[in-house]
Amino acid sequence: MTDDRARRSAVLNTAAKAKSQAKTSAAEQAIRTLVKRGEAVTFQAVCREAGVSHAFLYGHEELRRRIQHLRDQARPAPQQRAEGPDTVVLALTSQIDQLKKRHRDEVQTLRSALEQAHGENLHLRRELARRGTGPGTTGH
Repeated sequence: MTDDRARRSAVLNTAAKAKSQAKTSAAEQAIRTLVKRGEAVTFQAVCREAGVSHAFLYGHEELRRRIQHLRDQARPAPQQRAEGPDTVVLALTSQIDQLKKRHRDEVQTLRSALEQAHGENLHLRRELARRGTGPGTTGH
């Protein structure tokens, strides 16, 4: 039974990686297409062109940085001020990005732990049922 679960987990992991790689390739191709057409590279434009979600792009650190870099290159450079509102906004935006990433990582860790606990719970229930000692049985 444990071998079946491990095999199913391996198949699901492989499928998830393939799906993520396909989305990454689509997003990279979308970025190249937008650049070739001379269009602005924004998260919304990449989502529309690649058919991926904002969450996927923001969750993929390399793609997120690349899109931000290309987007920022296309913007006219603001006048530099020592400690103006732009500096504060950039600092706060950076903090928000870091907090969002930490939150995503923590949620993913909790989801993984929950999935594992559910799997173990199911395995134990099946084992109890097999032995005839589960809830509602007299197993004495």
